[in-house]
Amino acid sequence: MKEPLRYLANAKETLGKSAIEDGRYADDKYVKSACGIAYLGVLKAIDQFLLKKGVGTKTLPRKVEEYEKALRKYAAQHNGKLLKAFGDIYEELHIAGYYRGNLHRVDVVKAALRGAEEFIKKLN
Repeated sequence: MKEPLRYLANAKETLGKSAIEDGRYADDKYVKSACGIAYLGVLKAIDQFLLKKGVGTKTLPRKVEEYEKALRKYAAQHNGKLLKAFGDIYEELHIAGYYRGNLHRVDVVKAALRGAEEFIKKLN
């Protein structure tokens, strides 16, 4: 899981480029980029997990619904916790952080990145 963690490190590096004012990131561009990079790291971790489970490269998920379906099928030993965590990551990092640019507070963004890191480590 080195590559997904490298994505997270890149996301943190990108966040570091934004100034912080009153507990908020001052530059939305860096926050959006960091959230997108971190989310891609999560997807890369799931891909690697699925490859270890015998899923072929050509049949890896391409849509969020397919990722959810794959987690239900191949990560059942986690009692749905990974699926719920993935849902949170999708909503927080991809939708709120990257797509809509709604994340600004330093503590919220850092918590979302921590959640992504914990998710990646659980897949290992």
